[in-house]
Amino acid sequence: MTAAKPSVLFVCVHNAGRSQMAAGWLRHLAGEAVEVRSAGSLPADQVNPAAVEAMAEVGVDIAAQQPKVLTTEAVEASDVVITMGCGDACPVFPGKRYLDWALEDPAGKGVESVRPIRDEIESRIRGLLAELQVSPATGR
Repeated sequence: MTAAKPSVLFVCVHNAGRSQMAAGWLRHLAGEAVEVRSAGSLPADQVNPAAVEAMAEVGVDIAAQQPKVLTTEAVEASDVVITMGCGDACPVFPGKRYLDWALEDPAGKGVESVRPIRDEIESRIRGLLAELQVSPATGR
């Protein structure tokens, strides 16, 4: 990593479901040890209510988050960029680490269908923390 405190940017199209859940998990599990950003290539008006509900069930509050537009500055300021279905809309810069997580899109799904996506994201976040050599700040 380029800094003592690694920074991670999660990107999906609407920044309303997958990327918000991933950012919520990383903030929850890493505490202040990782700088967390999320953005979308075409941000929605609000975070997916089913994603908010699914995360609240496990004690992670993302209700106050707002979808944000993806900027080149956000990518430049991040050590790791994790895309989730945004395809070619994500800018690529040399020296950045890019991961593409193929995750089901929770858009239009009820909380029952979002829970497995939430749990898959948690598993991937725990793996990312291990790669970044950051110990989880909290259990679940």
